[in-house]
Amino acid sequence: MTDKIYSNPKINDYRDLVAWQTGRALVKRVYGATALFPENECFGLIRQIRRAVISVPSNIAEGYGRGSLGDYIRFLQVARGSLFELETQIIVANDLEYLTEEQTNSLTEDIQQCARILQGLIASLKRKQ
Repeated sequence: MTDKIYSNPKINDYRDLVAWQTGRALVKRVYGATALFPENECFGLIRQIRRAVISVPSNIAEGYGRGSLGDYIRFLQVARGSLFELETQIIVANDLEYLTEEQTNSLTEDIQQCARILQGLIASLKRKQ
């Protein structure tokens, strides 16, 4: 798949993608933030937030491994959708006072940065179609 999609010799697999690296870093930040949520949210908002954030690098990796450009783009779009879902959940967590304004703003900025990187990758791959 690498030969068909990337002409950049620095991209050997999905782990070399900035989008995947950024998504992975976001997972660590979000898991750290949700560790401080009330215990009664363990099967509620914490689970939803963590599911959404882990979906980002997971879908980037799965799409890369699918072997077709169309499938890859679709999985990247799913990852981007997960970021919007995550952003909403972070805002709700702030509304419930599980996160401070500072935490919310910082996480939201990270989510939006990851979304911009993903959108750039999607646009680049669409030009190759």
